[in-house]
Amino acid sequence: MSAEPVSEPLRVAVRRLCDFAARAGDLDHRFTPAPSAFEGIAGHASVAARRPAHYQRERTLSGLCEGLLLQGRADGYDPQARRLDETKTHRGDPTLITPNRQALHWAQAQVYGWLLCEAEHLDSIELALIYYDIDSGHETVLTRQGTRDSLRAFTQDLCARYRDWARQETEHRRARDAALAATPFPFDGYRAGQRELTEAVFRSQRAGRHLLAQAPTGIGKTAATLFGALRAMPVVGSDQLLVLTPKTTGRAIALDGLRRLNARPLRVLERLAREKACEHPDKACHGESCPLAQGFYDRLGAAREQAARAAWLDRDALREIALAHRICPYYLAQEMQRWADVVVGDVNHWFDLNAQAWSLAQAEGWRVQLLLDEAHNLAERARRMYSAELDPQRFGAWRAQAPQALKATMDAVHRAWGALALDEPATPALDDALPAAFIATLGRHVATLTDFMARHPQAAAGLQPWLFEAVHFLRVAERFGAHSVLERSPGPPTRRGKPRPQLALRCLLPAELLEPRWAGAHAATLFSATLAPMAHAQRLLGLPEPVARIEVASPFDPAQWSVRVARGLSTRWADRVRTLPRLVDELGAHYRAHPGNHLAFFSSFDYLTQAMEAFRTAHPDVAVWSQSRSMDEAAREAFIARFVEGGQGMGFAVLGGVFGEGIDLPGSRLVGVSIATLGLPPPDPLSEALRERLQATGAQGWADTYLYPGLHKVVQAAGRLIRTPQDRGTLLLLDERFASPEVRALLPPWWGVR
Repeated sequence: MSAEPVSEPLRVAVRRLCDFAARAGDLDHRFTPAPSAFEGIAGHASVAARRPAHYQRERTLSGLCEGLLLQGRADGYDPQARRLDETKTHRGDPTLITPNRQALHWAQAQVYGWLLCEAEHLDSIELALIYYDIDSGHETVLTRQGTRDSLRAFTQDLCARYRDWARQETEHRRARDAALAATPFPFDGYRAGQRELTEAVFRSQRAGRHLLAQAPTGIGKTAATLFGALRAMPVVGSDQLLVLTPKTTGRAIALDGLRRLNARPLRVLERLAREKACEHPDKACHGESCPLAQGFYDRLGAAREQAARAAWLDRDALREIALAHRICPYYLAQEMQRWADVVVGDVNHWFDLNAQAWSLAQAEGWRVQLLLDEAHNLAERARRMYSAELDPQRFGAWRAQAPQALKATMDAVHRAWGALALDEPATPALDDALPAAFIATLGRHVATLTDFMARHPQAAAGLQPWLFEAVHFLRVAERFGAHSVLERSPGPPTRRGKPRPQLALRCLLPAELLEPRWAGAHAATLFSATLAPMAHAQRLLGLPEPVARIEVASPFDPAQWSVRVARGLSTRWADRVRTLPRLVDELGAHYRAHPGNHLAFFSSFDYLTQAMEAFRTAHPDVAVWSQSRSMDEAAREAFIARFVEGGQGMGFAVLGGVFGEGIDLPGSRLVGVSIATLGLPPPDPLSEALRERLQATGAQGWADTYLYPGLHKVVQAAGRLIRTPQDRGTLLLLDERFASPEVRALLPPWWGVR
């Protein structure tokens, strides 16, 4: 125990202390079946229930060490045997628990052991590490003797390492808040509408209210929202600001805005998906396979210190630090998630079922602020996050390679799947209820497969992807309700019998599933150029009242562009063949009247191809280029690179695709945009199911399902045209419906559509 404890010791949980200072050895992410939180609680209760009456369950302990106040609860203590228990629940063979995990468990037992020696004035104590198998109920007990002096020395060593870091972090937080309170707006002045937006963000973040903010493309929404949220951080005592976006382009814009703010010592972290950050995609995440996993925790401390000093941790900076210390960049980023002030990444980091940022904030009790760019895309992304699919053909391949010991359980799933065959194999079917028998069979199969993989990891290594898919399907099924449907789609043909259908749990209305995430944030600002009508966004996303709202007027002069509707022209599917010559004439006249770089949007690749070929035939002197299905990053960059200053030609793209938002083509790089669709989703069974559910809740079923999402895409695409006060351009709306009162009322007023 420290001879002269500080007057105001830093409080730290024993679990946090050990997690920071006691991990050692390899990174090891080989599959090990883990109990759920509920199963873990039940397992601890089962172990405690087996102990004698004098057994002390969940003994609360605390003590001062090296200027830290350690706090926590030991799982159990037998005062007669003088034995402290640290219980961990698991599945499968306990010998497969990795050395780094076991070292962490022993560290917790040793720290609790010292705290108990101090509390009970013991010279020594027996430490027991108990691994409880929740499936078999078997306890594997490992024991050690520890003296008060040896346990004190061990704890002091951990505390000395954590104390210096904790003090550094306390000073960093003080300096960060002081810097943010004094940070000026990063430009000479505000653009029209920027100050209004900044102040609205600051007020809502300060008050802990969620905000829906609509502002035109090109006014600098990202800079305005970042500045407002950052200035609120020291006021509300925020632990972290998450800047989340559904698309990579939004992440780059956010990082650029943060770089311009230059609010050092603000610690900024960019999070990437695992597949984008992995240095060795052909290797498994453990020390026997990947060199960057070998000795990861032995070198993590030095890398963490360098990363903390660097402060700016975009993908390149973080990678450089990680590789300099020979550790994995992705898992260094995961570690720095805990120590960053601002994290920039995809929306799944907060909203996904496995979201690390969400889990960390909940575990630590953090006050987290959210900024959500391109918020009009969140509902569709959330639908995908809370959906799951199973493919019979993929399952068949895994079944064929499964070890003989798994034949019975794989066959059981195969038979249960067959019972779901469609009566009309060519027609998809939607069901409002789960197939109880199939779900039960799949659950038993997952338990069997999990146990087998725990005991024979090499024999079943090839089945790990299937296990993950099945587990995700079951997790989504646990949340199944009125917000979702089961979709059975025609599967691949078979030589005999009805084919097994593809199965999908489709989330239609994510509102209910998102509600806990909104409740877990101190405040969220959702901003976009297309959120109107805001009641639509609030309905789909489940934002709780009270929600603040702001609509920033356009700063652009209507004289900067002209808008024309091609009246009498229909781009409805049934009319397209008939009206294609007229559409091509309109595109040609638009280009001839305003020569330069043009961008034309269509509702599908098929329609795009028809229009481009007809345009090429009618106007062979005009250069054309087009978006194609499944373009890689290089192809997308090549498409955008065609829009050079002073260039001439026409690019063809799909509305709602990668070129419909998030790209910046200022000046003469783009002078004309044509949109040959209202962007309405096709009236397929899923869309109709969504419409019916919305209608049943009293919402505007057709408008919420079709009209609003379609026009959001239209406004986003048109927003590529005018990006600065100096830009000039023309917009051609190629459908008579744009002139209807219902549609005109939903278009930005400054467009001046009559």
